[in-house]
Amino acid sequence: MNSGSVKHLAGQPFDRRDFLKVLGWSGAAVALSGCGNGSVEDGRETVVSYVEATDYMIPSISVYFNSTCAQCDAGCNITGRIREGRVLKLEGNPDSAINRGKTCGLGQAGVQHHYNPDRVREPLLRSGNSGEAITWEKAYALIAEKLNGVKGEEIAFLSGGVSGHLKVLLGNYLDSIGSKNHFVYEAIAPAVVRAANKKSYGVEMPRFNINKAKVVLSFGADFLGAWVSPVHFSQQYAQFRKGVNGQRGVLIQVESKMTLTGANADRWLVVRPGTEGILALGIIHALGAAGLALSGDVAAAVKGYDKARVSADTGVSVEQIDKIAAILKARTPSLVLAGSAAEGYAHGSQNAAAINLLNQVLGNVGKTVEAAAVVPFPQMTPTTGNTAALKTMNNGLAAGKFKVLFSYATNPVFTAPGAMKFKDNMARAGFKVAFAHYLDETALQADLVLPLDSALEDWGTQVPEYMAEGAQINIQQPLMEKLHANTDGKGTRGMGDILLALIKQRRADDYRKYDDYYAYLRAAVLQNKGALGGGVADDETFWNETLSKGIIKLAGATHALSGKASVAGLSLPAPAAIDAQYPLQLIPSVNASLRDGRHTNQPWLQESPDPLTTIVWDSWVEIHPKKAAELGIVEGDIVEVSGKNGSIKAQAYLFPGIHPDAVSIPLGRGHEALGRYAQGYGVNPFQILDAVYDKETGELALHETRVKVSKIGKRVIVVKDEGFAGGKQMGKKIAVRVSSDKVKLSGEV
Repeated sequence: MNSGSVKHLAGQPFDRRDFLKVLGWSGAAVALSGCGNGSVEDGRETVVSYVEATDYMIPSISVYFNSTCAQCDAGCNITGRIREGRVLKLEGNPDSAINRGKTCGLGQAGVQHHYNPDRVREPLLRSGNSGEAITWEKAYALIAEKLNGVKGEEIAFLSGGVSGHLKVLLGNYLDSIGSKNHFVYEAIAPAVVRAANKKSYGVEMPRFNINKAKVVLSFGADFLGAWVSPVHFSQQYAQFRKGVNGQRGVLIQVESKMTLTGANADRWLVVRPGTEGILALGIIHALGAAGLALSGDVAAAVKGYDKARVSADTGVSVEQIDKIAAILKARTPSLVLAGSAAEGYAHGSQNAAAINLLNQVLGNVGKTVEAAAVVPFPQMTPTTGNTAALKTMNNGLAAGKFKVLFSYATNPVFTAPGAMKFKDNMARAGFKVAFAHYLDETALQADLVLPLDSALEDWGTQVPEYMAEGAQINIQQPLMEKLHANTDGKGTRGMGDILLALIKQRRADDYRKYDDYYAYLRAAVLQNKGALGGGVADDETFWNETLSKGIIKLAGATHALSGKASVAGLSLPAPAAIDAQYPLQLIPSVNASLRDGRHTNQPWLQESPDPLTTIVWDSWVEIHPKKAAELGIVEGDIVEVSGKNGSIKAQAYLFPGIHPDAVSIPLGRGHEALGRYAQGYGVNPFQILDAVYDKETGELALHETRVKVSKIGKRVIVVKDEGFAGGKQMGKKIAVRVSSDKVKLSGEV
């Protein structure tokens, strides 16, 4: 074993610790990889770029390659079907513990993203109000020129969540330019719940075992729709419905606006917006009254949350509170989940803490809430995003702190609340570079746009935030040659290749042996072959097996999990009085297909009906039928939703699955750019959100915006798959209807 320094290509001393940092390996597992892999380390091995194996191509015969879905952050493993050198279809990799051979509609649409005609195909340099096509050589030279003489603290890099070796290279590049300003932004991340989980359980994202529970009580966690890892949870839910020891699982969903998960629940309870934590403490109080042993501090904390007070605050009847407490006490183990419906308020952290306390009181920790696996390579673990990071960076832009701004995998000009004035503040940066697939709203504000390969033609590694079983590293590999190859110095490039080229401008000697990102990844994997389960296999065999599987499963420990209930600092505010000027709570809903709007230019997803309203290609305002009757609103009326920070207009949809004091508008539409299938369709609720933040984490409180609704005198026919003529197709009823004022959504199915 050679643990000392070695000589790299330039002949300068190169410490092994620095070399491991270059390749992204650190932590305990590195000790396993120091023997027998010297050839890559000392430069004696020649690493060459990937070339398409054309001998695999047989006309009319499909071949299959494993890779990783990049449509969301769940990290599902996929298998691509390729024929005549073109990817045709994506399915789940059956060997994946995350998705076990299944995919969602969003994942299926990855093919359409790949072939989308609106992808940026060449580097673009701003020239007035238009973009001039330039070569990559000129683009790289321009970045080097603009960074010359700029201090590290004057450079900011804004990105979405990153992990794997891309995170490693990005960190190394920022080190090379002396910048510590990496802001990781996700518009709809469960950041408040992560922080609450850390306090309650000791980890941000424990493993939730829906399949082991006899009762699931979810406070707005849409685990069948868009929450954390929906494909994984959907399969757990199927097992949950079959039951544990012959006892069928019961799902209770508590929320102010019905989600897909709520639509599948045995009991759906509408709660006054923002009072989810009060209800959780009321249930604990009811459990104590029913004989469940509570510790002294917990009993004292819930003493004031008797059923009468909780019912008055939340709108949930005393009878329902008793029923929930009874079923939780009778059926163990259970599982309680805190979702976006609970965290989207100024006291969201308190809501989430109260909900997590239920799991502690019920003894679920260690049973249905388990410790997650530890990834033994800290440099590669996910850096998750939040809205607090954007707020910090926006303040820096407003103060003129940043002269150079990079942005990747995020579109804050579209998703930032209008009250932030992010677009105006972004203009204060002297030079702005956007790494983008499309000319979205943020890319249009950049001075230089660098076009990216799609995930189906690029290399990478990914470490999922939510580990379904043991720890794993996902492999992403090209399923076909590039659609827009590098011709005349133009075309698209992978983010890894771009970062590698940029870091070579600063530290060429450290990375000289890697011609491209593929060579870098291959060297990194083979360098730690022993720790990755390579055994005695030769390098070529191990590398090919790794690509074939698409997954590297890691042996290792699990995080320590806290099972001790704590009520320290737990204090929930009473429900706020109704604002006479803005009497309704705005609930921006997350669509499983469109999410924060980054996928809106994929027409398959625009055409996919919303699962609850069946509306396509447009936005709508969900309003309770009783409230609509008060305001004289009928389906199809164009209504104006107005708040302190602006207004938007959309068609009304009468929906009994929402609290009468709230309205809901789905996120994702209302683009002014992004492409032909996104631009001009629907409205953007992000733009009218109030700048209210969670008091503990600083996260944007998505549900804290108050609005009023009024008709503008226009009406349209709502385009939806259920039909508009009395729920009929070809003149025949497809479902029996019940008047909305007679529907009892809280009743058991």
